[in-house]
Amino acid sequence: MTAFLLQQLINALTAGAIYALIALGYTMVYGVLKLINFAHSELFMLGAYVSFFLLAVVVGPVGGPLPIIVIILVFFATFSLVGLLGVAIERVAYRPLRSSSRLAPMLSALGMAILLQNGVMLLAGRKPLVYPPIVSTEPIEFAGAVFTQKQVLIVVIAVLLMVVLTWFIHGTRLGIRIRAVSESGITAQLLGINIDNTISVIFFIGPGLGAIAGLLYASYYGVATFSMGFVVGLKAFTAAILGGIGSIPGAMLGGFLLGLLETFGAGLLPILSGGTVGPEYRDIFAFLALIAVLLFRPAGLLGEAVSEETLVYKKDF
Repeated sequence: MTAFLLQQLINALTAGAIYALIALGYTMVYGVLKLINFAHSELFMLGAYVSFFLLAVVVGPVGGPLPIIVIILVFFATFSLVGLLGVAIERVAYRPLRSSSRLAPMLSALGMAILLQNGVMLLAGRKPLVYPPIVSTEPIEFAGAVFTQKQVLIVVIAVLLMVVLTWFIHGTRLGIRIRAVSESGITAQLLGINIDNTISVIFFIGPGLGAIAGLLYASYYGVATFSMGFVVGLKAFTAAILGGIGSIPGAMLGGFLLGLLETFGAGLLPILSGGTVGPEYRDIFAFLALIAVLLFRPAGLLGEAVSEETLVYKKDF
């Protein structure tokens, strides 16, 4: 039983780390613009495709683990390319609609998601890409549980990126500007902060983190598809809501909690149902969690409960 629990915990941390990275992109954009960036799930998918083609061009056929310097370069290149695409999407699809009602940019985000998904399908084909192993797949046994270097790498990279992002938001001048724009765009502009540049930074970092999550996801499961962003993006969105959308610590907490819930639930389903229901129904736990949070705690675990009086007080005049 101990080995089973430890094995499920390792699997849960791996999945939760990926969800948390994607959820950070959702929550950063929402925290500043109050916009649900539905195109973010497709930028996650693009991270897998961009890194795959970078490996194909730079390294060639990959038959085994890569040198650490190559992995770092691919990570930075993937982050930068998808981040720049995120900036371009904000400038074309969202910035012209910034003064419109919230429905207009949301519809624009949905349209951009469809455009990105179909564009990748036309350019790369409908067949799944077999993603190469970038680190050793040799199993490691500990206390009866088996894990790989890939799982360790995913958790370490995710936690490291979360720590760096938290320091960036709370410990740098640019991070202070981002928090100022999030609190009140008009007041920040009166203080001399360039709103457009600050929002561009958000749309560079958020999609970049999503792209890294896509790279890690494809490396972990060994496959990438043009439609992979839909379900995973919904789960990450659920994680952001679970933790409190707009809260960076909430996105991290929500991602790991969702990973725990989904993994342990999928592991217990065959046991509780006597084998009638298998782990392939693991997705139901994410959506049950979403329904429960929306019903009982809409602000999320770490989100700020906003009343009508608070909205009036914080409104930009």
